[in-house]
Amino acid sequence: MNAFSRKIFRIDLLLFIALICSCSCKKNVDAVSASVPPPIVDTKSTVQLWLTDADQANRFNRQNITLNFDKQENKDAPTITVDSTQSYQTIDGFGYSLTGGSAYLLNGLAEAVKTETLNNIFQTDSNSIGVSYLRISIGSSDLDANVFSYDDLPNGQTDVNLDKFSIDADKQNLIPILKQILSINPNLKIMASPWSAPSWMKSNNASKGGSLKPEYYSVYANYLAKYILAMKAQGIQIEAITPQNEPLNPHNNPSMTMTALEQANFIKNNLGPTFKNENINTKIMVYDHNADVPEYPTTILADADAAKYVDGSAFHLYAGSITALSQVHNAYPNKNLYFTEQYTPISGSFSGDLKWHITNLIIGATRNWSRNVLEWNLASDPNLGPHTNGGCTTCLGALTIGPQSTITRNVSYYIIAHASKFVRPGSIRIASTSSDTLPNVAFITPDGKKVLIVANDSSSDKDFNIAYKGNILNSYLKSGSVATFVW
Repeated sequence: MNAFSRKIFRIDLLLFIALICSCSCKKNVDAVSASVPPPIVDTKSTVQLWLTDADQANRFNRQNITLNFDKQENKDAPTITVDSTQSYQTIDGFGYSLTGGSAYLLNGLAEAVKTETLNNIFQTDSNSIGVSYLRISIGSSDLDANVFSYDDLPNGQTDVNLDKFSIDADKQNLIPILKQILSINPNLKIMASPWSAPSWMKSNNASKGGSLKPEYYSVYANYLAKYILAMKAQGIQIEAITPQNEPLNPHNNPSMTMTALEQANFIKNNLGPTFKNENINTKIMVYDHNADVPEYPTTILADADAAKYVDGSAFHLYAGSITALSQVHNAYPNKNLYFTEQYTPISGSFSGDLKWHITNLIIGATRNWSRNVLEWNLASDPNLGPHTNGGCTTCLGALTIGPQSTITRNVSYYIIAHASKFVRPGSIRIASTSSDTLPNVAFITPDGKKVLIVANDSSSDKDFNIAYKGNILNSYLKSGSVATFVW
């Protein structure tokens, strides 16, 4: 019998005894009152438990069990102590990348299914997961059906005044879906990243690879400013941008390389001043690539003229260690950290991706000062499309959208749900005991609730205690399972 079953058995037994006592005492209430103590009224917090198991027996299900901080500590089990007197960074939100391909698939759903699906993802009621942050691409990403920028020209032509600039390519799917999402959650934060500048601005005059020509730095800064203003005219506020997605990766289509020194020069001499002149308050995040090169953002932050325009640094984790975020934080504690992309591959497993992403991103990134966590790609079709020629062919969406508006929720949906539903924007990370076998992270929400996310990263099932303000709760997790506790 596991810990949950033992608790249910004890509760049922106490209720049975209470029922017998109630029936036998009705004949002489006054006499019994004199000899039996009054019932104990539990005034301690009742804890909600939401669970996802590696074997998918539970997939983000609330457990029908009462948990209270009224137990004795299990001395044979580890204890996770939550301490709300120690606080760290504020949380902006959790969510996904709404790629052009995702928007196309969502927009093609039957109207009732589309409304139900978007409500489930973006509302903040009991039937939704409350996603609060999205990332979109400036122009196409590699998960659009085709490559495009907002100023594409025939070979040999240029448009330094950006007279032909237009975001019309996004008006068919992306913008309508964003407007519907914002009608559901007007407080949603949206960041945007370019996969490439228009080809005519680049050293190789192509969508894939190459670098931004220095003579077009000012033009490209104006291009990004025009994008933000054009989206604002559509009622879409861009919270933040990065100057380049994965600036050290020339292999996607589209893609563009940009060294740290190039990015620093672009920000301090062009992008920052252009935003200032246009009264654009959109945050600038640098880097937006893997944690194996923390020197990239620190090179930019070491340049005071560039750093004054920079809000913080963005990371992915296809290489390196998540602790690199703390390395950057320790060097520049006044600059923010963000986690902006990680995919779940079709070759992965539900159990493996659940444990890795919860441990390294939902827990790991936030324990290393990230203000958000974004999974890659909200939706894909059964063939893992759409994608460009040369784009990702193995990227599994949080949703698979199939024929006849069928929806399948994949592992990324549940990974984000464990945080997004409860750790609302404005929540603050608080202290909790570090553990190799039971990695965890804790938050206090704007309405004062405490949230603890725990993963069992060991090969065996685990009993453990949760301690808060000197009170104890006993719990249990199967190997590979993930739990969110809310009180």
